[in-house]
Amino acid sequence: MARKNYSEEFRRQAVDLYESTPGATVRGIAEDLGIVRGTLRHWLEVYGTGKKTAADGTLTSNPLQSKTTTKSMAAGPAEETPEQKIARLEAENAALRAETTKLTTEREILQRAAKYFGRGDALVSRFQFVADNSATFADRGGVKRLCELVEVERSSYYAWLNAAPAREERARADAELAARIRAVHAEDNTCGAPRITAELNDNAPAGGRVNHKRVARVMRLEGIRGYVKKRRVRTTVPEPSGQKYPDLLKRDFTAEAPNRRYVGDITYLPLSDGTNLYLATVIDCYSRRLTGWAIADHMRTELVEDALKAAAATRGSLKGAIFHSDHGSVYCSKTYAKLCKKLGVTQSMGAVGSSADNALAESFNATMKREVLQDAACWSDELTCRRQVFKWLVRYNTRRRHTWCGYLSPSTYEAQRAATLPTAA
Repeated sequence: MARKNYSEEFRRQAVDLYESTPGATVRGIAEDLGIVRGTLRHWLEVYGTGKKTAADGTLTSNPLQSKTTTKSMAAGPAEETPEQKIARLEAENAALRAETTKLTTEREILQRAAKYFGRGDALVSRFQFVADNSATFADRGGVKRLCELVEVERSSYYAWLNAAPAREERARADAELAARIRAVHAEDNTCGAPRITAELNDNAPAGGRVNHKRVARVMRLEGIRGYVKKRRVRTTVPEPSGQKYPDLLKRDFTAEAPNRRYVGDITYLPLSDGTNLYLATVIDCYSRRLTGWAIADHMRTELVEDALKAAAATRGSLKGAIFHSDHGSVYCSKTYAKLCKKLGVTQSMGAVGSSADNALAESFNATMKREVLQDAACWSDELTCRRQVFKWLVRYNTRRRHTWCGYLSPSTYEAQRAATLPTAA
């Protein structure tokens, strides 16, 4: 059964996916999400920002709003004299020429600004862009117009500009400190900020002591770090006192019909700053369809509860279904057991420490990370991670061809099999 009720978070993510995907169309995004175009258009009207990422990566106005404006302008007043009509059309023509000039200028400015936005501090990069281009656009609004387009306050920009000498002095001092840090790190590359700070202060001249926070900041900016052995992130934390359930699947990840058997797991999504997001999934064994998921920055019970509730919203009801998982503490919790009982779900668990007992969910997690991250080790930031994972998850259901489904998408597979089932007399 197709999902009819969508959460507000899902709707906002769908709108963000359309607005942030270069060259995306309403039809293409709607097909990816498995919804009708009219539904997505309605969400854009309610939650949209009015901005759209064009195929070349620049921001433009939403074409849906542009069409509405053009039609209303073309209609004109119901009754007017020829002289009034000519005057109105001339005024509209002048307004359109002015708007075209304005948009052309804005596009040129934003194209120049694009290369600045990929730098470290986004706010400082915008200030630097205004400083570098204020003379070029002096006859087209100058500093005022540039600040409006890159969304910074003029007072903040001028304060930043006046502080330039102090910044240059700090940069010079940081460069000297970085050279001293490299000398200490070259002798022992296992040293982190605390040990390097102690070494610098022990050999510092009078008045030359440095704070460990400053040393850590300079090391971070220069890419200097002590050796740390990477540890595997554990997402399955057994709870000795938690509730245990028998294995009802016995590694048989098949089902005779949809909404009978589900598997699920939690996997971590690594970010470049060393933190993680976590993804909880609920997968139908019949079609491999991802019926529910949730993403959060924690592994508390609420994460897996949200995923199971999303599955219940997708299917309409989970009564009589089996949900299979590992022995993670969140799945063994009394709160989760209470939710399963409320939804009519029977819990099942594999053996402790055996990934093969939940191989379907493990395989799904590995596939998702491999196809989204590809050669990257982690996501650059939380927003990028959420966007890319959301896009892959919805396409997994509606567009991605699955070998289990005979190279159909899970949603298509379910629809075709439902159409061939015999109907009751």
